[in-house]
Parts: sequence; C-alpha cells; structure tokens
Amino acid sequence: MKKLKYLVFTIALTLALPSNGLASFLDNLQVDHLKNGLKVITIEDHKDPVITFQVWYRVGARNEITGKTGLAHLTEHMMFKGTEKYKKGEVSRTVARHGGNENAFTSQEYTAYFQTFSKDKLHISLNLESDRMVNMIVDPEEFLLERDVVMEERRQRTDDDPTSVVVEEMFAAAFKTHPYRNPIVGWMSDLQNLSRKDLINWYKTYYLPNNATIILAGDFDRSEALKAIKKSFGSIPAGSTPPAMTIKEPEQLGERRVWVKKEAQLPFIFAGYKVPNLGHPDEYPLQMLENILSAGKSSRLYKSLVYEKQSALYAGGSYDGLSKDPGLFYFYAGVKPGVKTEDVEEGIYLELEKIKESGVSNLELQKAKNQLEASFITSQDSIFYQAMQIGRLDAAGVDYHYLEQYLDNIRKVTKEDVVAAAKKYFVADRRTVGILVPLKKGGSDEK
Repeated sequence: MKKLKYLVFTIALTLALPSNGLASFLDNLQVDHLKNGLKVITIEDHKDPVITFQVWYRVGARNEITGKTGLAHLTEHMMFKGTEKYKKGEVSRTVARHGGNENAFTSQEYTAYFQTFSKDKLHISLNLESDRMVNMIVDPEEFLLERDVVMEERRQRTDDDPTSVVVEEMFAAAFKTHPYRNPIVGWMSDLQNLSRKDLINWYKTYYLPNNATIILAGDFDRSEALKAIKKSFGSIPAGSTPPAMTIKEPEQLGERRVWVKKEAQLPFIFAGYKVPNLGHPDEYPLQMLENILSAGKSSRLYKSLVYEKQSALYAGGSYDGLSKDPGLFYFYAGVKPGVKTEDVEEGIYLELEKIKESGVSNLELQKAKNQLEASFITSQDSIFYQAMQIGRLDAAGVDYHYLEQYLDNIRKVTKEDVVAAAKKYFVADRRTVGILVPLKKGGSDEK
C-alpha cells in the first residue's frame, strides 16, 4: 500500500508540473540593470492584487573582519532609525498606515529589506527604500541604544540558551579562518567595541546600488514599474566596488571537538561535516540524504533514536548548500534523562554508517524526491517566497536559471549517488562535534 501511495503521489506531481518541468513564475521573470549597477528583477503575477518589494544587499556576516563582527546585523537595525525625510519609527508607521507589512533579515550572505502591499502602493516602497539606501542617519545616542538592543538580543537568544552556545562554539571550531566561524549577531566583545564610525563606514561601503538587487513580485505592470524604479533609484550614484571576501578555509585534517559546560537540564549533541555548497554536483545527493536522515518523524534518525531506542528526546539535521562557500551538513540530538551522551552520539553515526554499508531503499529515495518536488512546487504559490527564492540565489551568486533544472536534477539522483555522497563526506576527519555538558546550579557537572 505504501509503494502504491507514493507512486500515485509521484504521478500527481508530474501531472501538476508545467510541461518544461519549471514552476510557471519563471516564465514571468525579467532581469534589468540600471546604469548605476542596480539589478532589478521583476516577476509579474496577476492572480492576487498584492505586491512584494524587496531590496537585497550583497553583504552579510561573511564580509565582516575579526574584531568587527555583528556590523551587518546592527546596520539592519539602524536602517529603521530613520533619515531626514523619515524620522525614527516613521518607516514602520508609514507601512502600517498603508495596510502593508515589513521586515528585514541578515544572513552570512546578505542583508534584505521588504514590504508587502496592495498593488497600488508600490510608490511607498520606492520612496522608503530609495531614501534609506543613501540617507540613513546614525544618531550617536540611537546608535548606542540600538547596540545595547542587539547585545540584549544576543544574551537572550544565545548566551542564555545552552544549545545555542553549543551551536556557536561548534561553528567556531569547524571553521578556523573562514568568517562562517562567526555568529551573525556578532561576538559580545566585538559588539561592545563597535563604534558609530564603524557602522557608517560599513553603510557607505556596502549600501550601494551596484551592490544591491531589487526584486518586485506580484500584480503590477512591468513597463510602468520599471519606469518608477528608474525614477526613484536611477539617480543614486554608484560607489566603488566593495571589497571581496577571499578567505578560503584550509582542509580539515582530523575530527575536532568542543565541550560546553553550562547550567542546563540535559546534554545536547551537535555534529557537523564539511560539505560543498550549491553548484557542486553532489548537492543533489546531499539534499536526498538530508531528507532521508532527518526530514520529520519518519526520518531514519528520528525513528531510530526517538522511537526505537528511546535514547533522544528529539533528533534531526540540516544541509543548506545555498551559500557562497562550502559549509556544513549538521546533525543534532537532545539526550534523554538517564542516557549516556556517547550512546546517542554513536547512534547518530550508526545511521550514517548504515547508509554507507547498506544503501537506501527505492521507497526511501522516491519518498525523498516526492517531498522535495512537493516543497519546490508549493513554494511557488506565494509571491513573497517566489521573490525570496530568487533573492537567496542571487545573493549566493547563482543565476535564477538554476531553478529551471532543479526538478530534473533531483529526479536523476540514484541510490548509488546517495551512498557515494555519504561515503565521501560523512567521515570522522571532516567532522566537528559540540557537546553540551549540563551543570547543576552552583556549577558542578551532572552525573
């Protein structure tokens, strides 16, 4: 019955896809460039009377230097503090007053800002984003206040969360020289020493039209929208090309381990393997491995550690190859009371070894393909996620044509490909492990 179910699902997916195997929104996508270097990507979609307007700056935490971590994220915060035209808080009030919603996000690769409005409100986004691309005010008092806000954010989300500390420490150990070793929020000691001048220099270096991409998706007329975008952004002068991040991570020559001792209830395991990023032929087998090993409660890790052995409270993993440089495929597990940490850790590695030695079943492989295809297709239902998908690719330096072959490349993956990838990357010498050692109140180790 299970095999029949997945066969029916596969047929349904195939029938639901356009004949060229490509989500239809790409047919309505166009790329233009203004004379100042600003890239403009427009995606017309008239099924709902809404638009999303996004500005992606090709700068993130990976561009920070030692001693200045946290600048990308802090700049994102300061972009909401106003300009001469829009005073403190007025950007958000303007968006809300016109019935829209907004947000911003910082990653290792990019810093992005967006608004979603009804179709007749494009001019609001154009006015707001063109103004703060060049006119952000860095008031000395506001800078110190917002720096304190980010420091408190770090305390709450990382310093006071033992598992987050383990994640941070593991990444810092896995990468010796590459900026991926640094947390996006920044190290506390760096945040304490960031100056207003640091932030102004960052803003002037990276917030340039020739270092940005606008993505407009939804219900609009392309010709009219491009005219309006050129009118709002075309007069902003291009700046010097921002410095490239050229640091390469040296080859890892053996397993690395870190232990974090903090007051906590239970141990936690976080293990990462060096893997290639998007654009490498092995990215597709690695996506299959992610699904088979860690996608949901039917995955191998969850079934083995949580259901069968009952040694972990939760277990999973992730591979996100959508980055400019090679990253990590990581696994995690929360150890159950009374269970030895080393037993749960070995349980993770045992599941990886099973794939190396015995492979995966036809059913597992087809299920993984079905789920990846379904996720890809359903993600096209939202204009916001259409734009997000294109924006993340663009920030990683990948052309949107990548998506045209995505489903075909997923479907081509064989069981042999999956096993070969597991054997190549899931080896101890490529592994870095972080272990949370719980302390009782007062600082003593849990026994």
